[in-house]
Amino acid sequence: MTTAQQKYAELRHMLQGLGSALVAYSGGVDSTLLAFAARAALDDRCLVVLAISDAYAASEIEDARTTARALGLHLVETETHELADERFRSNPHDRCYYCKIEMFGVLRGIAGTHDIEWILDGTNADDTNDHRPGRLAAREQGVLSPLLEVGLNKSEIRELSREFSLPTWAKPSGACLASRFPYGTSITEPMLRQVAEAEDGCRALGLVQVRVRTHGDVARIEVEPSELERAFLLRHDLAATVRAAGFAFATLDLEGYSTGSLNRVLDAATRSGTQGALSHSSGDLAADSAAPSAPTS
Repeated sequence: MTTAQQKYAELRHMLQGLGSALVAYSGGVDSTLLAFAARAALDDRCLVVLAISDAYAASEIEDARTTARALGLHLVETETHELADERFRSNPHDRCYYCKIEMFGVLRGIAGTHDIEWILDGTNADDTNDHRPGRLAAREQGVLSPLLEVGLNKSEIRELSREFSLPTWAKPSGACLASRFPYGTSITEPMLRQVAEAEDGCRALGLVQVRVRTHGDVARIEVEPSELERAFLLRHDLAATVRAAGFAFATLDLEGYSTGSLNRVLDAATRSGTQGALSHSSGDLAADSAAPSAPTS
């Protein structure tokens, strides 16, 4: 048995001990494995919920639906309205906190309606290495992160997903469209649609991992380093694609795709959540030991 398989066995045991659970599902590699495992462990006492909002591309939402159907998941769709909150729209460095507070609040209501106690998210062991204000919201809302609790990292999650023939095993990492804007840049629905259109167009050209980071009228295109040479050969098509989406200028980031690249502007204290970086809690965002844990049997 591999290390990943051992962790998965721990995950199944943990999930069975919950009795019932609602999985916050996005169709990404992490939440799909979690939903698959929870469904296997809990059967009809597992509810999988897809939260639809302007911050997610329509193509990603449709992919999530397709995956759920393929896996036979009991999928419930709901809507969240992060853009109604000025604290989210103003795009501070803790923007994700307000997004997650909105989402977990909606999910808590659905869980109550179905007499489900536990809400689960797909946070994994690698997510503790970056600026993740949403972790604080999860702790405050009593949300469990089973993949993190058993120590599964992204590569292990992909390994297991491939073993179980999940369609997401090689899916590129995704993120909320709001992550494409520098902190302090106000976010609107048309701006989110513009980014989604530009990224869909870039992928239509055959690029796999794409981020279109926005800097006013400038679109900074990030692709996997292994795709940089191909992207350069496609530069005229890429420029036309982002201009068609409404940008005046197109640039190709020479360093390639990097998770949370806009977090570079944050100082070390802010990234770790210390020294009052998050005004809504005195707790250290990095102190995941304070996060709620699944009950032990």
